[in-house]
Amino acid sequence: MEVKHQTKDRGVALKPILFCVVALLINLGANRLVNFLEIPLFVDNIGTLLAAALGGYFPGVVVGYLTNVVNMTADPANVYYAGLSVLIAIAGSFFAKKGFFDKFGKAMLTVPVFAIIGGVLGSLLTYNIYGFGIGDGISAPFVRQLLLKGYFNVFEAQMLSDVVIDIIDKFVTVLIVVTVLKLIPEEKKKSFKLTAWSQRPLTKDEKEEAAGYEQRGLSLRRKITIILASVMVLVATVTTTICFLLYNNFAVKQYKNVARSTAKLVASSIDADMVDEYLKYGEAAEGYLKTEGQLKDILDSTDDIKYIYVYQIDKEGCHVVFDIDTADLKGADPGSLVPFDDSFMDYVPDLLAGNHIPQIISDDTYGWLLTDYEPVIDSLGYCVAYAAADVSMSDIKVNEISFLAKIISIFTGFIVLILAFCLWISKYRLVLPINAMTIVAQDFAYKTEQGREGSVERLKHLDIRTGDEIENLYDSLSSTIAETVSYMEDLRVKSDTISKMQNGLILVLADMVENRDKNTGDHVKKTAAYTKLILKEMKKKGIYPDIVDDKYVENVANSTPLHDVGKIKISDTILNKPGKLTDEEFEIMKTHTLHGARIVENAMAIVPDSDYLNEARNIATYHHEKWDGSGYPKGLKGEEIPLSARVMAVADVFDALVSKRSYKEPFPFEKAVDIIREGSGKHFDPTVVEVFMDALDKVKAIADEYERILEERNSIE
Repeated sequence: MEVKHQTKDRGVALKPILFCVVALLINLGANRLVNFLEIPLFVDNIGTLLAAALGGYFPGVVVGYLTNVVNMTADPANVYYAGLSVLIAIAGSFFAKKGFFDKFGKAMLTVPVFAIIGGVLGSLLTYNIYGFGIGDGISAPFVRQLLLKGYFNVFEAQMLSDVVIDIIDKFVTVLIVVTVLKLIPEEKKKSFKLTAWSQRPLTKDEKEEAAGYEQRGLSLRRKITIILASVMVLVATVTTTICFLLYNNFAVKQYKNVARSTAKLVASSIDADMVDEYLKYGEAAEGYLKTEGQLKDILDSTDDIKYIYVYQIDKEGCHVVFDIDTADLKGADPGSLVPFDDSFMDYVPDLLAGNHIPQIISDDTYGWLLTDYEPVIDSLGYCVAYAAADVSMSDIKVNEISFLAKIISIFTGFIVLILAFCLWISKYRLVLPINAMTIVAQDFAYKTEQGREGSVERLKHLDIRTGDEIENLYDSLSSTIAETVSYMEDLRVKSDTISKMQNGLILVLADMVENRDKNTGDHVKKTAAYTKLILKEMKKKGIYPDIVDDKYVENVANSTPLHDVGKIKISDTILNKPGKLTDEEFEIMKTHTLHGARIVENAMAIVPDSDYLNEARNIATYHHEKWDGSGYPKGLKGEEIPLSARVMAVADVFDALVSKRSYKEPFPFEKAVDIIREGSGKHFDPTVVEVFMDALDKVKAIADEYERILEERNSIE
């Protein structure tokens, strides 16, 4: 049956999108309102900050960018400031996340930051866009007033005006934003968040855990950011460089055309046959002033031409025919001699011959200029002078800087917009799903059946539906883990069955040995109970913590029934002799420890790497060793004796003391305890004895329980 996945709260909700539209309208409406009222403010970031504070950094960036794009209809230059708007959106999102907009006092701390972005950076951008001159923006009247004071240059006046206005503007903006945020109930604010869930939406804590999951190296999100930013910056750099070079070539070509056409126009405006008269009589010559007036009109008709003049060339230098005055330089008088600039020395022979020369870019007496010389031809076809037009290369450079500033600003806004979108979509479609799967897998509870089922359910509850490789990975992971858990459950059942069979076989084997020894009764079961009790108490007290854990306790308790398995090799005559054994018989009896070791070792050869059998061998071999070294079979002493065998020694002797044998009556419980206490440090490990003594109430309960079982069995028989 196909599982239908819930889609509630998935994808992009309509309400946040509508909110972004409203935020955009707030920006446009507020800006147009202050313009209509002729208030020298912008207030075009109110909606941007609201979108950033409520919806996140991406909605803020979108609203900020679109505000400038739409405002292009009123002033195309607005698009150049889109980069500043997106920076304000990012800063606003950061401040909102840190709680700066929760209180008025704290919110005011954000004003200087916004003022730096809008005022300082905006002023630098304005200063470059408008060619290092005064623009036509809101701050222009204040700039002019400051310049009239005479204390500031253009840059300083522009910067000061922009910063002051922007501080006031951002103060009003933040004040309105905080007021609006205060009016919106906290439970309603979450609905404005722009999300794009492709899975079951995470809670705030889950999202923080998933977003903040630590990696060994760079996180996937940072790698995406670095790659995207690097690629986009590279593309922007290459594109900007190409655009700049094309613009530079175009601008220079255009200026060359302007210089040539102007020089030709000047040459055509002069009566070439009157050049000698103009040189000799100057302004007194017929038609001189009229011609000079025409040349002034030509100069005034274009802002691109810096100087216009007419020279007659001879070996001595340049004789001035006309030199039109400009605002910053008075022209030379007719007939005066101007020496050749160094840049023209290579072209003097051509000039003397009346030939055309190429346009020259020079940086000499009159600055960095592009010059075009056009021959003035008289009625006989001779070159009698040259008409020249100069274009300032500094103007070209100013325009290039302005163009570059515009391009960089446009690219900055666009890059941040695209980067914000990619990070936003990758967060919900890539980073959060992967980290959510990682956390569930990392915290998977394998130890208990309930834990395993809960972990599988938690993974299914993620319900990731990205429709791509991430979803395939999720489905494969879910399927694999579900199958693994099912397989583990099967293994657990089989393991439990095998464990029960193993313990049952051990008890059967122990009973076979026990039934041969008519003196032992329920000895193997009671010693197992005493041993388990002692080890549990040791674990509780933290004794030998590197050895005694739950698994060790179970291994030792389950293997204690095999402690006398070697007696199967001892003859019934010796094993069930009613009286005291002879020395020779006792030596034979002692060999049951070595027989037991060999039996267990043979089992270990079949089942290698078994902790359980390893402890069974230790107990079977060494449970008759004594702490002082006087035991058998090897005379080990102290901690040379395995811990399991030292514990078994106490349990074995105590049960033998309190149990009835064919050759003796049972000792009273207190007498048996005294004997164990007296054997501490001699026969027994003092630590084990101490633990045994501290648990006497539990020891007594075990002894009484088996005494009751024995009485019930005897009454039935």
